[in-house]
Amino acid sequence: MNRRRLLQSIPALALLGQTASAGLQATKAGSGSTSGAVYELRIYHAYEGKLDDLLTRFREHTTRLFEKHGMKNVGYWTPTDDPLKGKTLIYVVAHPSRDAATANWKAFVEDPEWISVRDKSEANGKLVEKVDSTFMVLTDFSPAL
Repeated sequence: MNRRRLLQSIPALALLGQTASAGLQATKAGSGSTSGAVYELRIYHAYEGKLDDLLTRFREHTTRLFEKHGMKNVGYWTPTDDPLKGKTLIYVVAHPSRDAATANWKAFVEDPEWISVRDKSEANGKLVEKVDSTFMVLTDFSPAL
């Protein structure tokens, strides 16, 4: 399933509902600015049989660590239909800017707590085969989050 078809299958209200921080300010599409709020769509393709372990890691550790490093958790989804059912995690996080996103991810991957959590969760093998990441800004006609 390609990304366009996947995105079309996720209801817009569920994807970008009112779960984001009211303090984030939207950037108009096409501005090219690195200083306005950006949303990051991430799709994790888990290895066979590893999705439950991945969800546990997010539930118990990752979401809190994201917040620690300046990422706002917007929402998390798992597909209900094949071929992605049972092996895919889809989520959106928000960053104050694209530059902040770069700094947030750098701090996150270097965090000793994250490294320990990742290593323990992958003691029996890696959980994620592939990650797709897309940065997005709100359009000028989108409701404010």
